[in-house]
Order: sequence, then structure tokens, then C-alpha cells
Amino acid sequence: MTKLEARDLKLAYGQLLVIDDLSLEIRPGDIAAIIGPNGSGKSTLLRGLARLLRPKAGVVLLDNHDIHRMGTRTVARTLAILTQSSEGAPDLTVEELVWRGRYPHQGWMRGATRHDAETVQWAVRECRLQSLRGRRLASLSGGELQRAWLALALAQEPHVLLLDEPTSFLDYYHQLEVMELLAKLNAECQLTILMVMHDLNQVARFSRRVIALKDGRIFRDGPPAEVLTPEVLREVFNVHASVFTDSLTGQLVCLPYAHSDGHQPSDNDKKD
Repeated sequence: MTKLEARDLKLAYGQLLVIDDLSLEIRPGDIAAIIGPNGSGKSTLLRGLARLLRPKAGVVLLDNHDIHRMGTRTVARTLAILTQSSEGAPDLTVEELVWRGRYPHQGWMRGATRHDAETVQWAVRECRLQSLRGRRLASLSGGELQRAWLALALAQEPHVLLLDEPTSFLDYYHQLEVMELLAKLNAECQLTILMVMHDLNQVARFSRRVIALKDGRIFRDGPPAEVLTPEVLREVFNVHASVFTDSLTGQLVCLPYAHSDGHQPSDNDKKD
């Protein structure tokens, strides 16, 4: 089982320090969400963990090895990332895109194998893309394209999957479709998942661990019920929120209702 860890991590863009002295361990089998306001460093942290951004200080360890001292193919056989800006040639078909996930497992002297083909077919099937395998990327809807990129990542056979806002720009139906698929992969394939998310109710439903960032540091880290509290949401997001358990589903529900320095509902407001 693969462990991903950051120790005393500092990440910056030029002179702008974004992540400051952060330590974090992503345990094998975790399904965790990173939350925080805009500018708190969520996407930057994900890029640092994925070796897309070299640290100013500290180290990222993948199975106790410095990720920046590992070969690109070696990392890609263990860890996959989907960013918000994932783009591919629009004239590729879905199946051609998914096959690109097998590149880390191939070398100069090794062509495609039966296992490669079986893995591509498994990824296509898991993401419910069988009927779309011959379609060009340019012809796909937002939800279909998101599933195609997820299939690419699965074809890498990673042990750790990092996702930056996997449900952005999707309607409610397709948000649930993607999140339910991720939960299934985590449960059935023991795939470790770390994702940046904005929808706190999706976080509450699908994550077992929530990491709240504020000003480039971890403000709170724990189960949803311990992190998604009115007190933490006020400190992290500067909002007042009502947090309760839905009687129908038993799920935690977060309902922000005012800026913490603004108007709060009075009793008369609540009666309306």
C-alpha cells in the first residue's frame, strides 16, 4: 500500500509563498478532501504533492522516497493527477485518450501487451464509456469528458489519485455520477484518493477525512463531523453556517447563511 507524505513543505510561485511549513500524511486507502477559501493554497498543495511544483523547502515522499528523485515513469505508475486544466488533442477518441494512461508501463523495447488492452477496457468500463469509446473528445459533454479523463488516470493503475475539483462545471446528476464512481473505486480497489473540493455537502458525504487550509497552513484535519463545524467554517471561510444531520439520509449538511462580519438572521427572518 502506497503512502504519500509531505514534510515541512514550502511551495511558492517566484517570491510568493503559498504553502508554508506544511506536514501531511495521506494514508493508504484514504478518501480525503482539501477545503479552504480561494487563495488558501489548495491547488498549489495538490501540485506540490504530484511533483508538478518543486518545493522551496521540505520534501514530498512517495513510499518514503523523495518524489523529485524518482523517475517520471516510476511516479506515474503509482500516482495520477487530474488538474482543472486537463487538456488533450480534441481529435483524439476516448479510447485513444485512455490508452495514453498505459505509457508509464511501456518502454522503448516494450509494445502494448494483453494486460495493457485489458486495463484500458477495464477503465473504459468502470467510467461507463463503452458507447463513447470511438467518439472524439471535442464532441463530448462536460460530464463525458470528465469521465474520459478519469478513465485515463485509472488506466495508469495508480495507487494514489489526486483530483483538483473533479465536479467543477458539472450539473448535479453528473456530480453524483463522478463522486459515486470515486467512492466505488476507493472501496473496491483500495484506491487512495485526495481531492480539492468546494461543495461542502459533497465533501461531507463522500470523504472520510477533511483537511481545511487557511493561509497556506492546515487549520484542521479530521473526520467530516470534526472539521465541518460552524466554528471551523467561520474561522476558515469567514461565514456563519448551520450544520445539521439530514433526517432522511443521515448525512451531514452545511448551510452557510451570512458573512461572519455581516447580517445574521434574526428570529423574524427565520420565521419567513
